[in-house]
Amino acid sequence: MADKRTYPKKHSAFKTTRLRRRSGHLNRPSYTEMPSKSQPISGEPCPPRVLLIPSAGMGHLVPFVRLAAALSARRIDVSLLTAHPTISEAESRLISSLPPSLVVDFPLAPLDPSLFPPSSDPFLLRMEALRHSAHLLPPIISASAPVSSLIVDISIASNFLPVAAAVNIPCFVLFTSSAAMLALCSVFPSYSLSSGDIDIAGVIKIPSFTFPQPLHDPNHFFKTQFVENGKALTLASGILVNTFSALEPKVLAALNSGEVLPGLPPVIPVGPLPPARKQPSCPSPAMRWLNEQPERSVIYVSFGSRTAMSKEQIRELGAGLEMSGYRFFWVIKSKMVDREEKGEIEELVGEGYVKRVEGRGVVVMDWVEQEVVLAHRAVIGFLSHCGWNSMMEASAAGVRVLAWPRGGDQRVNAAVVTASGLGIWPEEWVWEGEEGVVVAEEIAKKMTELMVDNGVAERVANLAKEAAAAVAEGGSLGNGLALFRRRAGRLLSCERESVAKGAKDQQLENYR
Repeated sequence: MADKRTYPKKHSAFKTTRLRRRSGHLNRPSYTEMPSKSQPISGEPCPPRVLLIPSAGMGHLVPFVRLAAALSARRIDVSLLTAHPTISEAESRLISSLPPSLVVDFPLAPLDPSLFPPSSDPFLLRMEALRHSAHLLPPIISASAPVSSLIVDISIASNFLPVAAAVNIPCFVLFTSSAAMLALCSVFPSYSLSSGDIDIAGVIKIPSFTFPQPLHDPNHFFKTQFVENGKALTLASGILVNTFSALEPKVLAALNSGEVLPGLPPVIPVGPLPPARKQPSCPSPAMRWLNEQPERSVIYVSFGSRTAMSKEQIRELGAGLEMSGYRFFWVIKSKMVDREEKGEIEELVGEGYVKRVEGRGVVVMDWVEQEVVLAHRAVIGFLSHCGWNSMMEASAAGVRVLAWPRGGDQRVNAAVVTASGLGIWPEEWVWEGEEGVVVAEEIAKKMTELMVDNGVAERVANLAKEAAAAVAEGGSLGNGLALFRRRAGRLLSCERESVAKGAKDQQLENYR
């Protein structure tokens, strides 16, 4: 079955300052009517305007879009800087769904692909292109309405923070992974690979086998990016993290106390960033199937927008789902970039599979609105790669997680899953670059273990309550964004005073 998305009518989440209107978006989705652009109350200064600069991939773009909506809901005008064409079709769809006035074109400087291995991750190459284009930011800023602050993606921070300082604009970092991963990023520049595991401030121990794979290669350009971004963190005006205190209490406290890295700016939890509100759309066949399932009976299976599996592993996973006896909703993926995804489901899962599981399971290859699936009354569990957006959505929905990290930051995130009680993680399961296949019997066994664990169920329910409190009125999301606004305003005022004083001193010097 194909899960073909239909978009709602009109977006309600954003208040934006009009910049360059994008052209060429055909069949643009629309959203619910929103109030007219907010006007300052009499005697109030004009609302601040924030320029957000995401990196490549849905794992980076999604939290930026959600952050933009959360800021806009608090009378802060926002603009989103994006480069085209996007790497994935999913990114293109999401950007096309936004109000045109929100999106600002970012022309990229040429990047010579011959400088990188032919097999390089296309998303990492785009990150590198963005990093090498940071010098093009000032003309964009000067050509638009005044910008009060920048929020830049961690993966490109080291190049953009100095540019922001040069134009005297406060620049914050949005860290798009866990606070545990932020702790690793903070200390890794001073780490030697021969040291093995990292014990951070006696609060969290990060085994070396959980590091993103490229960090073990001293010559990999991702390691260079990671180290440079970690070194640059102290230059930021603040660090926003899509997490909440109940999920990672000790790490957040250690980051803000200076125990992890002295001189680190305030680390502000703003999670779980809620999805932008949309009108209900016409349900796909897969969603209609989900609507017919009993309460809390379905396990959702998805490995994110970038994770591809071999055909052998896909078939073992399919057999494990069938063997488990549980209902399941499986989003299947065999290519890293969705534009390259071709072929039929049966070619991947085997002839007759879809027919055998009909009624008890559904298999799709197209993009689905994951947050809608996880929040559905029929969904109880999530077999996941542990991408951080997925973990935030699972915690908000009160869905228990069977962690199967596949690469990148996902093993570090999986450790957060177990430590917080959000789910379980079979640490021996292989990920990309490791030999072996996780067999069907093992998958079915762990699914059952997750489903019958009453302790996990209780802890997940408590985390869902804490997540709801975080995003409610007076919760940490609102408090964190209020802190961001105050800090950005104070720093901008200081920058302006410094510039004005410098200009006055120069005038006096010239007079003398």
